[in-house]
Amino acid sequence: MNDISQFPYGISILEITYILASVFFIFGLKMLSHPLTARRGNIIAAFGMGLAIIATILFHKRDGEPIGNIPYILVAIIIGTVIGLVIAKRVKMTAMPQLVSFFNGMGGAAAALISMMEFPHVSPDLIAKSGMANGHVLAILLGLMIGTISWAGSMIAFGKLDGWIGDLRVKALKYVNLTIFAVLIGFIVFIMTRNVQASAELTPLIYIMFAVAVIYGVLFVMPIGGADMPVVISLLNSFTGVAAAMGGFLYNNQAMLTGGILVGSAGTILTILMCRAMNRSLLNVIVGVFGGGGQTNISATGSVKEITVFDAAVLLSYSKKVVIVPGYGLAVAQAQHICHELDKLLEEKGVEVKYAIHPVAGRMPGHMNVLLAEADVPYEQLIESDEINPDLTNTDVLVVIGANDVVNPAAEDDPSSPIYGMPIIKARDAKNVIVMKRGMGKGYAAIENMLFYNDKTRMLFGDAKTTLQNLVNEVKSL
Repeated sequence: MNDISQFPYGISILEITYILASVFFIFGLKMLSHPLTARRGNIIAAFGMGLAIIATILFHKRDGEPIGNIPYILVAIIIGTVIGLVIAKRVKMTAMPQLVSFFNGMGGAAAALISMMEFPHVSPDLIAKSGMANGHVLAILLGLMIGTISWAGSMIAFGKLDGWIGDLRVKALKYVNLTIFAVLIGFIVFIMTRNVQASAELTPLIYIMFAVAVIYGVLFVMPIGGADMPVVISLLNSFTGVAAAMGGFLYNNQAMLTGGILVGSAGTILTILMCRAMNRSLLNVIVGVFGGGGQTNISATGSVKEITVFDAAVLLSYSKKVVIVPGYGLAVAQAQHICHELDKLLEEKGVEVKYAIHPVAGRMPGHMNVLLAEADVPYEQLIESDEINPDLTNTDVLVVIGANDVVNPAAEDDPSSPIYGMPIIKARDAKNVIVMKRGMGKGYAAIENMLFYNDKTRMLFGDAKTTLQNLVNEVKSL
């Protein structure tokens, strides 16, 4: 056999490698579903991607010719690897949502660039046979639209999470977004119904379509804020997966197609779960009418009552059941390890300790799960909010550490609140509530939290890490 890239019966090494890479992707994704195997699953999926890249460089051929510009490709891979490694090593856990948005945006940009480069080179034979209305052109146009929206939206999400882009809330914006989306669909229909000899004749329309998609991606994310950002991050992630799958169709690349389908479907399922957790509709996400950060008709009444570290230590040590509600403030203070030390001390004293995890606590889906897994908190201690809520009436002490919106009673009591209808952790049902905060600042949704004024609630002010360390010391001394 003269061609080393071929097995008997015409099966190529490249095809076999893509199938193996797809298997690695599937097993990697499966292992990501549990914290104990997530790290290994990530490595397996990365190995599959590396295998696909190497096989493509070595064995991919176009019109019988091997791939060109290999030195440039290798240099680009090395540069990208170094940049990605440095960023991943230096990023703090609090900035992980921004990193996810940035990387997700890069995936969308790559898919859009592929479409823009491939459109002028659609085979004239294909156009002569079926015109512009064929699957190849459709895959290019969908990849361009979805990839661009994902890129533009992810960059806006990055800026909003990082605090240098605010919210834009205009009631008419949802109609503007729907109109722009209809225009994008119109571009696809118009291009696919043109009678041309070569796709290059319509290339200017591709650039206009790209610009319109950028505008839609920006306006789509701009109104979204408050506790709703985890949902849009998940949705944008699914967009990137779908855009990558379009590239897989273009190149008949099984690995690219499988990876895109897995990311797209997993992101879509996660988005639906996030919407259910927020009691929102997916349509509201798509047209960009989400958002917290509004005004509420309920004003603060009553007084805030504080508790000392010593009294808090005594209350916790002599309880039977304690529930900890982690939030973004815990991540900011990097206090997850001290928090786990506290729960171990309490368990040594015979106290049952659980963590109540709200699906959208933090700034991205699963943020608190990742944070606590980093501190080696046993997965069995992490209980979802809907599962732990019925048991809160039997909880002696509920400790809120840096969480706000996910325990805010306004979601149940105030129809004018921007978070009204969102399922929350029903903290006020516990016998005692201790809230650890730096001060009386409002949460990400920028609304007052009446839990702080509840008769059961005691405030323990200070940096979460310092306060938890002092609490650990007091518990040890008892």
